[in-house]
Amino acid sequence: MQHVKTDGNGGVAALEVAAVSHFYGSKCALSDVSFTIPPASFTVLLGLNGAGKTTLFSLISRLYNTRQGTIRIFGHDVTRAAGQALRRLGIVFQARTLDLDLSVYQNLAYHASLHGIGARQARQRIDALLQQVDMSDRLRDKARSLSGGQMRRIEIARALLHQPSLLLLDEATVGLDIQSRAGILATIRDLVATEGISVLWATHLIDEVEDSDHVVVLREGRVVAAGNVADVVRSTGRKSIRDAFSHLSGIDTRQMTDLQP
Repeated sequence: MQHVKTDGNGGVAALEVAAVSHFYGSKCALSDVSFTIPPASFTVLLGLNGAGKTTLFSLISRLYNTRQGTIRIFGHDVTRAAGQALRRLGIVFQARTLDLDLSVYQNLAYHASLHGIGARQARQRIDALLQQVDMSDRLRDKARSLSGGQMRRIEIARALLHQPSLLLLDEATVGLDIQSRAGILATIRDLVATEGISVLWATHLIDEVEDSDHVVVLREGRVVAAGNVADVVRSTGRKSIRDAFSHLSGIDTRQMTDLQP
């Protein structure tokens, strides 16, 4: 697979979110959210349920219109240059979105056709991606026969079919067993290391954060910390990212069991 490499983007941020706010009626879901993520990086959007992660993803992917603030994907404004921006974006939403009555191949081929990928090229990409996510042997199986973790792997393959340079994953491991969670995380981290893809991984599970990650912490629709793990921990005066997240989210450490699978 070929993905946009860091040196091919002139140092432009993979994702720039600048002063973004969003309201549902009178309820403020996001308030003046700003952060950037660098190319070829794994960034964790860390926040409790209801912090605004899914709303932010909906704005980045243009499911919702951005009315306040600016969002750019590799320098392309998602509002003013939506086509150029969204071509660089792949996304895996929290809810399962495969057609259960179609086979794995049919699900992927349909998505490829939506992106204007010809049948021969689509088959080549599907074969390569299924091998990459260790699902080659399920090509002809109906989606409904797959486990939750296997469905997630297919959704990840689907999101990569048009070779995006930025991949968003919203609570991608929720409801999965420990082995499935670890395998999916390893697959995504390998994409960053080997393909130069940029990843924004939204989660409330603190054990999905590694010391080498960048983190953006959301609390009640506001960014309360952003940077690499060491800087966020240092800025809070805590000893670990777990303690820092507890402090930044305003929860008692005795409640931290809720932040584990």
